[in-house]
Amino acid sequence: MANTHLKHNTTGYADALICEAEGLERLASALDEAGVTGIGVPKVYRVDENELEITAIRSSGGSDQARAVLGEGLARMHGLRQNAYGWGRDNYIGLSPQPNRWCDNWGEFFVRDRLGYQVSRIRNSGQRSRFQKALEEHGGTLMNWLNAHCEHPSLLHGDLWNGNVLYGTDGPWLIDPAVYCGDREADIAMTQMFGGFGEAFYRAYDAQYPRTPVYDVKREIYNLYHYLNHYNLFGGGYLGGCQSGIATVESIGRGEI
Repeated sequence: MANTHLKHNTTGYADALICEAEGLERLASALDEAGVTGIGVPKVYRVDENELEITAIRSSGGSDQARAVLGEGLARMHGLRQNAYGWGRDNYIGLSPQPNRWCDNWGEFFVRDRLGYQVSRIRNSGQRSRFQKALEEHGGTLMNWLNAHCEHPSLLHGDLWNGNVLYGTDGPWLIDPAVYCGDREADIAMTQMFGGFGEAFYRAYDAQYPRTPVYDVKREIYNLYHYLNHYNLFGGGYLGGCQSGIATVESIGRGEI
């Protein structure tokens, strides 16, 4: 057997590792279906509520070539048209529950099941009320706007920041997914939330599957989900990101974008 890594469940959620294993296996199958050979996904050897045994990865630091391989490969995976938006079971985004269902309406799913859910978890009643009011007033317009600018459901990694990509001696590896099906640019948006993946990544992605002309606006909307999640988990340092995202929601609602 290859060298393996044993991950223990410290989340407090009994099925967290089982959901993670399912996400890893689905990513691996989608990359295979897309003909992508340069991106690794850890193989799941065994999983239960307490432990997940997966391929061990020796990280070596990423090169521009490895980032380009990652960008092209993700674009190819995102190009696979999935059947619907959402996912067949609830899973987790970091240390937070991520509720799912199958839905034919991307805007509705994202506004209700992503933004609305995270807003409902805000402990500060004043902030929660303000954000809920914004979604109530502008959510319908935002749904229509997102639907107008989403081409099809794509399988998403779901938590695609720098910490969830490892660069081994054999290229990039994807770890710790929060998979669901949605607008591909939600994945790319999160790559830019904590510093970006490097110009080689975006150049290779766009060469394979160019981002839409409204990507910069969508980045603000999609990363609002992650700012809300971080605000709920870690506190006020992320409030500014939430407020900026809500301002973009309000601008779309008023027809300014």
